[in-house]
Amino acid sequence: MPSTKKTILLVDDDEDILELLLYNLKADGYHIEIAKDGIEAIEAAKRALPDLIIMDIMMPRMDGVEACRHIRKLPEMANTHIIFLTARVEEYSEIAAFDSGADDYIMKPIKPRALVSRVNAYFKKANRSSEQISQLEFAGLKIDRVSYTVTKGENVIELPKKEFELLYFLAQKPGQVFNRDILLKNIWGSDVYVLARTVDVHIRKVREKIGDKYIKTVMGVGYKFEPPGA
Repeated sequence: MPSTKKTILLVDDDEDILELLLYNLKADGYHIEIAKDGIEAIEAAKRALPDLIIMDIMMPRMDGVEACRHIRKLPEMANTHIIFLTARVEEYSEIAAFDSGADDYIMKPIKPRALVSRVNAYFKKANRSSEQISQLEFAGLKIDRVSYTVTKGENVIELPKKEFELLYFLAQKPGQVFNRDILLKNIWGSDVYVLARTVDVHIRKVREKIGDKYIKTVMGVGYKFEPPGA
């Protein structure tokens, strides 16, 4: 059972899936909100401020990827986990999901208790993260874990959650090289199937936003955070 009552927003147009997830998550002590398409999801997210959103991709009116993009633009949703639970197996759908700001991509069907265990793991990880150093600063680049913001000089740089976590993870240990498997395990989790090149895509996007002087590629090995002058 979660130590404090967290709110989870379930978004799916399949009544049977909603009922199944609702039953199992409520049994584990979570407060549940429901939406049946992307537009309802955005409104529910604004109203309920959920700690976690579990969302389908293919839905009427607005799909999950588009809804995720809108939700990620809401400042109050910066620390909210978003999991896609979907029957879409195409690689481009997975990449689009992560690019929109998703934290996880889970294929249907899934055993309800396995999903509850994964949800519990997300909240445990979030609690551990809150105990980490809240702010890092290197060569004019400030990374604030509490507000999930990155500042370079006077400019605030907006990073989706996964891009922020990737940057923060690397910056905690400047100079240390991490291979893709380690980054996948620590940012996406060992029980989530994510392509190795997903790391490369996220690194590229981070570099585009903060500049290419902070994260170095070690050919054949992986990546390291090495700010200018280090």
